[in-house]
Amino acid sequence: MGRTPPHPEVSQFDLQQVLEALVDPVRRSIVTQLDAADEDVKCGGFDMAVSKSTATHHFKVLREAGLIRQYYVGTSRMNALRRAEMDEAFPGLLDALTTRQATGR
Repeated sequence: MGRTPPHPEVSQFDLQQVLEALVDPVRRSIVTQLDAADEDVKCGGFDMAVSKSTATHHFKVLREAGLIRQYYVGTSRMNALRRAEMDEAFPGLLDALTTRQATGR
């Protein structure tokens, strides 16, 4: 496993933990940016107005909730939205979030 941080399995996803992760606007922004991206995004590639240490905390919360998968490519920590797994566990949740963000409501 090496430097790859732990990720919960789909059977371990907890709706309360997912909703608590998504309540923060910075974390919602990370999820919507990943959803809109054509590829996985390195931690420094997001549009966020927070410090590096605060961003690290937000990524950890999202990862522990199961919303994102993180892995290394060289020295860059990459982030991938776990859309298929989230759709399996909570159908329509990410669609509702990303549609709402896209329309600004």
